[in-house]
Amino acid sequence: MVAPSTSPTLGSGNAGLAADARSLDALKLAAGNSDPKAVKEAAKQFESLFMRELIKSMREATAKSGLMDSDGEKLGTDLLDQQFSVQLSGMSGGLSDAITRQLSQQITTSAGGNARGAAPTLSLGAAATNPSASQSGFVAQHAAAAARVAQDTGIPSAFMIGQAGHETGWGKSEIRNADGSNSYNLFGIKAGAGWTGKVAEITTTEYGADGTAQKVTAKFRAYNSYEESFRDYARLIGESPRYAQARAQTNSVAGYASELQRAGYATDPTYAAKLSRAINTSLQLQRSQG
Repeated sequence: MVAPSTSPTLGSGNAGLAADARSLDALKLAAGNSDPKAVKEAAKQFESLFMRELIKSMREATAKSGLMDSDGEKLGTDLLDQQFSVQLSGMSGGLSDAITRQLSQQITTSAGGNARGAAPTLSLGAAATNPSASQSGFVAQHAAAAARVAQDTGIPSAFMIGQAGHETGWGKSEIRNADGSNSYNLFGIKAGAGWTGKVAEITTTEYGADGTAQKVTAKFRAYNSYEESFRDYARLIGESPRYAQARAQTNSVAGYASELQRAGYATDPTYAAKLSRAINTSLQLQRSQG
């Protein structure tokens, strides 16, 4: 699912940029072995990734897409954004210094026996500072099923749990069948003409082209378990050409959320921002519960 990338070379300074989270493995491993140079380099790479997301978000917020936009132009812009992110990272007093301190602190804690042997990791983007008990319980409840589906499909479990949490109000507003039983539909996937499984019909909120909210009656897919819901969601994202761009952004919270909104996953005009916050909350909780 996730495109392979080349791991950065230690000691190369800011000459390279980690294209996705997997390409940081070598750096994180060296950092976990208390190599000060690796800790600093890993911090620069994390800052580069953060700056890339920031630049991309700013560009998307101000740019006007047109019919004449070509794949070549988009690729060129993306490469330029990567170069900018490299140049802006690693400055004295910048974000990388704070990340270096955090990594060093976590390594010290690990050396004291409080860690489970895994290299320290950081999530990009802002998560909830103090996740609620319902959010924490929701992530813990679905961790095992989401992990199994992630292993099979390549879609990060935190992405799926975060989106399920957003769609259901962290379990408070799950779709029910007519008899009140749980439909196990965590993602609000509708039952279209090609769906042959069980169906739950409810009243929901949709947004028109002008952003106006209105109540409509819609049919949604129903399952026998939460894991079935996770698998059906992963199959939808993994097999539908509509979500090809989202599949290519599983290294980026903001990128994944933006591409889902662009593909029309939901009609809410602020869906990407809300989904990003939910996924980052899921990432934060997975890290603390891990």
